Amino acid sequence: MELKIQNITKRYRDKTAVDDVSITLTPGVWGLLGANGAGKTTLMRMLAGILRPSSGRILCDGVEIGTLGAAYREKLGYLPQEFGFYPEFTVQDYLEYMAALKGLPRTEAARQIDALLERVSLTEVRRKKIIKLSGGMKRRVGIAQALLNDPEILILDEPTAGLDPGERVRFRNLLSEFAQERIVLISTHIVSDVEYIAAENAVMKAGKIIAQDTTEGLVKQIEAKVWQGNIPMEQLARWEYRLRVVNLRNEPDGTVTLRYLADAPQLPDSVPAQPRLEDLYLWLFPEEMEEAK
Repeated sequence: MELKIQNITKRYRDKTAVDDVSITLTPGVWGLLGANGAGKTTLMRMLAGILRPSSGRILCDGVEIGTLGAAYREKLGYLPQEFGFYPEFTVQDYLEYMAALKGLPRTEAARQIDALLERVSLTEVRRKKIIKLSGGMKRRVGIAQALLNDPEILILDEPTAGLDPGERVRFRNLLSEFAQERIVLISTHIVSDVEYIAAENAVMKAGKIIAQDTTEGLVKQIEAKVWQGNIPMEQLARWEYRLRVVNLRNEPDGTVTLRYLADAPQLPDSVPAQPRLEDLYLWLFPEEMEEAK
């Protein structure tokens, strides 16, 4: 199984949302990282066959997905950033409806629905109207529908939005199990969603793929750019303003330990820190740190 994206571009009237993107996806979990507005959702919608690219091709095992038509949709599971449902639908109604749209026979659909509700911990609310569920529960319903047809290609746009930490861990474990011999692409701006389960990550900015590698390979790009230093509490405001602080920790002696990004050490007695994928993300998207200030 191979999904090849060749020089894909998507233009709107006054904006290029996706700009000459090429990447080849093979079985395993792939992370697509980028800030809001980077072009991730537009790219995912083209991969799901919802949008047509302005130029370029998307090939599934060497055949354009437009040519494959229904045969491609049968291989596909897709969770959009926002998914719609009829207000009166219960969880069971919605999954049965989606199973019918995906062409599942009734017996297989019933079996799949039972199994997936168990996997996403929604069995007890299957008769409850979706509109009355919490945001996290609605997201889990969406995840279940994406898995209904046991897809070979699973495309998930911001799948953990609204999930609590425990739900996120269960979801990541579910995807790791599911990704055997399947392509799973997760679009997110939450680095922890993919840091430990993705075989490879692509980073998207302003419609372009600006980096692509394993987590270890990406992290190497910022070796000697992540530092840790200790300051008196009364200096915190000054240094927070001047530095790109990733996080801080209050110490028992009244001082503060800062983890920060810089080409060279900025605090006295700073030492190199082990870089993580989140550090690379914040290095590539400094505007997100500025917004936090």
